[in-house]
Amino acid sequence: MPQATRQVEHNEKAKQFELRLPGGLALLRYSREGNKLDLLHTSVPTEEEGAGHGSALVKAAVEHARRTNQRIVPTCPFVKAYLEKNPGDEDVVARG
Repeated sequence: MPQATRQVEHNEKAKQFELRLPGGLALLRYSREGNKLDLLHTSVPTEEEGAGHGSALVKAAVEHARRTNQRIVPTCPFVKAYLEKNPGDEDVVARG
């Protein structure tokens, strides 16, 4: 099934964004402090890598931050790389 048909879910209890795939669960873990979401770690099953699933998770986190008037802290190296490739999403990055 193409990646675009898969739905990223926000699991607030586990503090992560999730994408269920045939090869397992892809996720983006975060911590929350005030109005900041610290995006800590992105994980995609090995057999699912390279198909855009990690980017879909980050995009969902960015969109969530926009909708809820929060800022993201890009601790995860994958998130940092995503933001470098998608400068239009840097408006939700916490400064300072």
